[in-house]
Amino acid sequence: MIRPLLSTDAYRGWIYAFLGAAMSLPPLLLALVAAPPKWPAELRFVGFVVALCAMLVAMGSPRAARRGSVRLADRILGADLPAPPGTPTSPWADRLRTSVYLVAHMAIGSAVIAVTCLLAFMAVVFVSVWLSGGGPVASFGLTVRVEQGWRGLWTLAACAGCLALAGYVTVGGAAALRLLASALLGHRAAERLAAVEQRMNQLAQRNRLAQELHDSIGHTLTASTIQAAVAGELMDRDPEAARRAMNSIEETSRAAMDDLDHVLGVLREGHAPTTPQRTLADLGPLMERVRQTGAGLHVETAGDLAHVPATVSREAYRIIQEGLTNALRHSNMTGISLHITARHDVLEVELINPVDTTTHSRPGREPGHGLTGIAERVRLLRGEVSAGPTDDPGGTHWRLAARIPLRSAP
Repeated sequence: MIRPLLSTDAYRGWIYAFLGAAMSLPPLLLALVAAPPKWPAELRFVGFVVALCAMLVAMGSPRAARRGSVRLADRILGADLPAPPGTPTSPWADRLRTSVYLVAHMAIGSAVIAVTCLLAFMAVVFVSVWLSGGGPVASFGLTVRVEQGWRGLWTLAACAGCLALAGYVTVGGAAALRLLASALLGHRAAERLAAVEQRMNQLAQRNRLAQELHDSIGHTLTASTIQAAVAGELMDRDPEAARRAMNSIEETSRAAMDDLDHVLGVLREGHAPTTPQRTLADLGPLMERVRQTGAGLHVETAGDLAHVPATVSREAYRIIQEGLTNALRHSNMTGISLHITARHDVLEVELINPVDTTTHSRPGREPGHGLTGIAERVRLLRGEVSAGPTDDPGGTHWRLAARIPLRSAP
């Protein structure tokens, strides 16, 4: 019998019911003011009902009303409701559902508060009369006589029963409000679909950011490793060249840290990045960093790269960056050639580098992730990509070729 009194759900449910009862006072008072006493009884009743309904609908109309109701139900009742979608405007169906729930919250909350307060008062009265020497107790037309002494000990059981019943009423009211909250404040079918689409977009954005971080940090680590090796070899013979290599490591590392801070900040805040992303217009610094590793890089461009759509330009930059990273890791860093051709309907990227078959790949990541990322980028842009060794008269070369349509770019 006393279990409801020992449960935190009962106390939290009572607090939630009290909030509903308190929320009912302003519209009731305003509705009474809207129906002045000088009106006839029938007109006063109609005016009171119309004013009360209008105020209840107005209370449920703002977007904040639904958000606030969901937060209260989740935190106090433990309803586990999803947050309302962040649409600029809410359909009237959702606003009316919120108003109906507010009416239920006020009505059930007021009933729970009234019943529990009455039961608590009765429990106190029974025990007080018994401790005072007994006497009659009258309530709702019934009169009960409390005897003094041991004959009135039953009042203790009556007190416990009233308190337990108050706990049961509170738990029952909270359960009813929890069910109504799920039905009236939960997502409709269209909202559930929109929530799923939003979640898919968030996951796609996070995957994209992970790919961006993979390309940027991977390129920086590979270039820095090679530059550090070059600086170590030139430290005694050419200190000035070694110093330039160390300065290049500092610059590329700082750029990588900026990328890392940006991506981690976006992941923590959970929204799309707003800072500009690198495009084909930023190839100059990338080529310079590659040449500072001692690599022999030849670049040819054809067409107007400035007219390449922004989406294709960003992805093409990352494709070239990853391709150059692989070239630095797997070649002897001589004879690397990059060809970029922008036509009116297609962008072609070709990267060729000799394969050093006498040495292992340079320190870095495990092979395979970079080419997978390149293939995913090109596939999302509805393009074609090929990568593999080619046997030329000058030896074995690795060729990476991507063909990306411009008109069908998203």
